[in-house]
Amino acid sequence: AMINVVFLLLIFFLMTAQITTPPPFDMTLPQAQAQEDSPTPTLYISAAGDLAFDALRGSAAIAAAATNSPLTLQADAHLPATMLARVLADLTAAGATELRLVTEGAP
Repeated sequence: AMINVVFLLLIFFLMTAQITTPPPFDMTLPQAQAQEDSPTPTLYISAAGDLAFDALRGSAAIAAAATNSPLTLQADAHLPATMLARVLADLTAAGATELRLVTEGAP
């Protein structure tokens, strides 16, 4: 009786399991870093497009933030992509070379 249940469960799991296919060629996946070793300067962007870097606001924040590398961007999730693109272009024009956009993992 118990062995029948075990075999039924085994067959159920074998039938419902999704078996992944191997990649068509050898691959080396990129490594992710879990934590930052040291805090990086952060430019904050609100949903309305307001900029803040330390005590600076607006275009002064972009000018000061662009001198830091790497620079972390924390943008509100409701910020329109066109505004983010404009801020990225302004940072690049001001001399920023390495930018990191902070996101939140999906639940």
